[in-house]
Amino acid sequence: MGFTRRKPPIDPVRWQPPPVDPLPDFPPADLTVVPVPGNAPEDVVADADGTIWTGVDDGRIVRIPPDGEPTVVADTGGRPLGLAVAHDGRLLICDSPRGLLTLDPSTGKLDPLVETVDGRHLQFCSNVTETAAGTIYFTESTSAFTYEHFKGAVLEARPRGSLFRRNPDGTVLTVLAGLYFANGVTVTADGSALVFAETLGRRLSKYWLAGPHAGTTTPLVERLPGHPDNLSTGPDGRIWCAMVSPVNAAAERLAPRAPALRKLLWQLPDRLLPQIKPEVWAVAFDPDTGQAVTGLRTHHPEFGMVTGLVETGGKLWMGCIGNPAVAFAPC
Repeated sequence: MGFTRRKPPIDPVRWQPPPVDPLPDFPPADLTVVPVPGNAPEDVVADADGTIWTGVDDGRIVRIPPDGEPTVVADTGGRPLGLAVAHDGRLLICDSPRGLLTLDPSTGKLDPLVETVDGRHLQFCSNVTETAAGTIYFTESTSAFTYEHFKGAVLEARPRGSLFRRNPDGTVLTVLAGLYFANGVTVTADGSALVFAETLGRRLSKYWLAGPHAGTTTPLVERLPGHPDNLSTGPDGRIWCAMVSPVNAAAERLAPRAPALRKLLWQLPDRLLPQIKPEVWAVAFDPDTGQAVTGLRTHHPEFGMVTGLVETGGKLWMGCIGNPAVAFAPC
């Protein structure tokens, strides 16, 4: 007989979600769905050969050659989330709860890179990127929960997310704390800044790496009408943003209300909690102005809840948490 593990407790606070500004109406896309051996391939990245990499929810890392079938290369033993291809060809893997890992694509060998920060084990390592100088930046969505209980972080509405930096010498520092579900992170094409997403904050911000604003944070896009997830920088410098879902009206109503109500709600089965509406939604923003310059928005019976994306070879590849597949559209 099966059993359900007890949920960890939540400590919610009253919180007023940000207001919403509309985005342009984007057309539907001609979507090609590619089944993968596993469910919910959360992120997708492309290596120098045009091979697509992703990770599914049972821990397996999957390789999709340009003209071949998906194959399993490794198993993290956790839940792979955000990915990046390092300059030396290794795959950087954010895993919950294992931390930040590396994968040698030629051998399938996995090694831990960052497991703790300031003596605390990483719970929800979310997305990662590397600068030209070899400095690695990565996010943790919340320090209180693993991916398994991400809805607990949503109900809590506490800013427990962070942005971290791993220097080439191996030292790890906290760059920013107090973020509302820190998620995607990517380096701008000119290397002057990072762009990072806060899923609950519904905004993209720039953390400046160079120039007169170095070491400071400025807004890029705020008041998004949906929840931003992973990010990537396109070949022309556009910042692609996976929009996992529109704003959920039920969750919006709950956030400012008495915390005790959300504590009670958390005890219910997940199927009775506010649900993500499955859509295929991706937006590209200008890295300087934050203007939405292109995108797509549609529905597909075999693909939805876009959480990761990468532009390569004239295609926009997308990962999701709604189906056992990745997908691509011309761009």
